[in-house]
Amino acid sequence: MEEGKEAICLDQEIDFCTLGMFIIDEIHYLPPKPPVFDILGGAGAYSALGARIFSPSPLSKTVSWIVDQGSDFPPSIADQISSWDTSCLLRTDHSRLTTRGWNGFDAHENRAFKYTTPKLRLDENSLTPAFLFSKSFHLCCSPARCIELTTSILRKRKQKNPSAPKPIFIWEPVPDLCTPDELLNTTNALPYIDICSPNHHELASLMGDPLLGLTSDGEIDCEAVERACEQLLGSMPLQSYTLIIRAGHKGCYVAKNGGRSRRPSVKRKRRPANHARGGLTPETDMEALFRGLMGGAGDEEEGIEFERSVVEVDPGIGEWLPAFHGLDSSVEPFLKEAEVKPDDNPLQLPNSPPHHHPKSRVIDPTGGGNAFLGGLSIGLARGKEILEATAWGSVAASFAIEQVGMPVLKIDDLGVETWNGVEVEERMGVYMKKWKGT
Repeated sequence: MEEGKEAICLDQEIDFCTLGMFIIDEIHYLPPKPPVFDILGGAGAYSALGARIFSPSPLSKTVSWIVDQGSDFPPSIADQISSWDTSCLLRTDHSRLTTRGWNGFDAHENRAFKYTTPKLRLDENSLTPAFLFSKSFHLCCSPARCIELTTSILRKRKQKNPSAPKPIFIWEPVPDLCTPDELLNTTNALPYIDICSPNHHELASLMGDPLLGLTSDGEIDCEAVERACEQLLGSMPLQSYTLIIRAGHKGCYVAKNGGRSRRPSVKRKRRPANHARGGLTPETDMEALFRGLMGGAGDEEEGIEFERSVVEVDPGIGEWLPAFHGLDSSVEPFLKEAEVKPDDNPLQLPNSPPHHHPKSRVIDPTGGGNAFLGGLSIGLARGKEILEATAWGSVAASFAIEQVGMPVLKIDDLGVETWNGVEVEERMGVYMKKWKGT
């Protein structure tokens, strides 16, 4: 944890940077579960967690985020942040209160949120020189602000280093603006980003679905998710962005337009030049012209050969990936009883949210989507293909939702990290078995 912009090493390579805010949460559940207070939270904190889970030291320093500390900042949260050993920029202002938020959940895990103290948004001017050249950026904002942030970041990068490669932009639309009135603005923002990731409820609300992405039985409607993605992609067929829809215990749906990529043929010669202006003339030898076009027997003798280039069709992507903690019990045989110890986190509560398997270790869905996008972003920044990076996101989210607040990080004498008592590689192996069946 670093104090002030000057404290961040200028030559520190950054794989991930979030412009999501840091918020101290209070979380209110349906009865009889009691509320909890002073919880490390916000889109910035949870997305940083998702990236940090896949970044054991010294890679932890490639994860960057910004924390604005007010006069009421709890020392326990400062210690928790410091233990992650990330490139965290801590900005202290004792003249204001730390940004705080109220969270509430309904029976379908839909979150309601409101600020209880003034918020302090981040923009391109908040970035240190090292943060500015991050390989990936996580944005949680409105469509208009998404366009503003992406263009401003690219402009500043170009001013400082015109040859710098374009970063990956992962956009998480704010729930309040996922409405039909904002659909046009949302589509206008899509060409500026690489990944757009609302959850199923937000996507349905954006597309004007009266059932808000649910079946008549109240379950998540996977077919509705696929239809909405097809509509969005179909409206902009030439764009290369990817939609990743987070759908709770159903997992996530990855959708991307296909296209055609033309490869040069192995042996290709130019057609003999026709220097006549205006196309065909009375003097044109039509027999010779058509003989060449049709590939007649005399062509090889005349040294004329035509070969079509190979056209490869990209089918695009339309695939569901499972959630680690889903309704099925396929991961249960692989889970160890010692994975989550009762004394690892005193904030674990016995009442699990609805829509989860009774044996599920899901305690609180808060921050799961943000952590997913942090894991996804860091995977893409390190060269993983979109589906594998999505798997990283799913595993990151699984740790975020196993307790109230953040999972417990422990490092043994050999430097091996565990989160909630589990090594990340071990959980990744379990997930791959669930997804791929191998």
